[in-house]
Amino acid sequence: MTYITKAKLINFKKFKEIEVPFKSKVNTLIGDNEAGKSTILTAIELVLSGNRSKVDSLGIEALLNSAVVDEFLKSDKKIENLPTLHIELYLSETTNPDLNGKVNFDGVKADGIQLICEPNEDLSAEIKQVLLADGNNFPFEFYIAKFLTFSGESYSGYRKFMRYLLLESALINSEYANNQYVHAMYESTVEQPRRYTLQNEYRLQKNVFKDENLKVINENLDDYDFAIRSGSKFNLETDLTLTEEGIPIENRGKGKQCFIKTSFALRERAPNKSIEVLLLEEPENHLSHTSMNKLIGQIQQSINSQIIIATHSSLISSRLDLKNAILLNSSSHKPALLEDLSPGTSMFFIKAPNHNILELVLSKNVLLVEGDAEYILMEKFYSQVHSRTPAEDGVHIISVGGTSFKRYMELSKILNIKTAVVRDNDKDYTKNCVINYEDYKSDCISIFSDENNERYTFEVCMYEDNRVLCDELFSGGKIKLPPQQYMLDNKTTAAFKLLEQELIVPKYIIEAIKWIKE
Repeated sequence: MTYITKAKLINFKKFKEIEVPFKSKVNTLIGDNEAGKSTILTAIELVLSGNRSKVDSLGIEALLNSAVVDEFLKSDKKIENLPTLHIELYLSETTNPDLNGKVNFDGVKADGIQLICEPNEDLSAEIKQVLLADGNNFPFEFYIAKFLTFSGESYSGYRKFMRYLLLESALINSEYANNQYVHAMYESTVEQPRRYTLQNEYRLQKNVFKDENLKVINENLDDYDFAIRSGSKFNLETDLTLTEEGIPIENRGKGKQCFIKTSFALRERAPNKSIEVLLLEEPENHLSHTSMNKLIGQIQQSINSQIIIATHSSLISSRLDLKNAILLNSSSHKPALLEDLSPGTSMFFIKAPNHNILELVLSKNVLLVEGDAEYILMEKFYSQVHSRTPAEDGVHIISVGGTSFKRYMELSKILNIKTAVVRDNDKDYTKNCVINYEDYKSDCISIFSDENNERYTFEVCMYEDNRVLCDELFSGGKIKLPPQQYMLDNKTTAAFKLLEQELIVPKYIIEAIKWIKE
């Protein structure tokens, strides 16, 4: 089975350059909004389609990376420096010599297909005139789209090298998307000679209907006749729909449509008729928990299709194995795989609850705290410092065990997620908070802790800075311990009581909260 081994995007939408590796079966693209999940699916679909009209409908202005356009407009604007757009799909070894060659961005011998959008050389004179004009006028209209194999041969939508299907949850109920889906399923199910025969028979039956049923009516119309439409827009394939239990899929709810369409696309066929690449965009949007579990089960059992899913769902990422995850973040232009992490960190996230890694990957700015007490109070502290909630500023608070900080920091560093680590000094600030993280610090990561070794833990710092209040709250009644010791022995209970009070925030926490918003 032919499958996509790698996608390389250059100057496409948000990406100046990115390489995304794929496995032969299931791949899950996981990332926050604007991380580029949909962009990657769109890029793959454009190249597989070989359809220039798709490029035209989206528009070069929307597809070409805005940063490279701005850079060009600030330069001397020479025509030879105009940016080009490349989307390359590297394929597993095929037996088709037309796919093999070195006509790709890196000049390496491989099997593959690509889309190139570049200035039209035949219109060089006109482009130069545009560039000489005053103002920031970029010649988008003078770009041309080319679909080439790695051997340099042109191809189009009439000569597709892979059978594919894109299911977008946002468009699952649109008439156009339904028609495209039914057409793709019909093509993958019925051989071309048989389709031609059925097309011909359908047209003949229309004529028979006209002759047998409209004849009497038309006899009274003098110079006019009622007829049945025919032609490329009114034929068997445009009139087909798919039904389940006699009900057309377009009359089903969005969730049911998503389930039916994915299920039907994945059903077993002969290998030469199967959908080779199935692209799913956020299928969780319209599915119940039960339906999602069923769908995931069918994806797991699929044997003839490569499946690439863009998702936010912890259920999907965990059930489909975190080893198949491609992690993206809007702060980075480089994807992360578990194999990019150290073996210990990779194993940690595999064994940890999957929402842990999702919480980090789906965040732009993160406050990592050491325990439940800090987690309970951190939102209050943040609001007290900034007069806004962390959510309003796009800051996510994650509670991790003290020994796990390095695991999260390693992934944050790869994905360039701004991360403030707030931890206890455990009676040795230099050893535990400086030397301990020398290999993990970066521009996007900072560690915050009290530098006074006598203020060795969060509860001690809170007591020292709010002594009068704490003595009052944690004395008397059934409390027999000294207030500070009570706070140390009952961290969560103490934190909930402090949540309702006006507090002095420890200095190192204020510094972390200010830094994460810078």
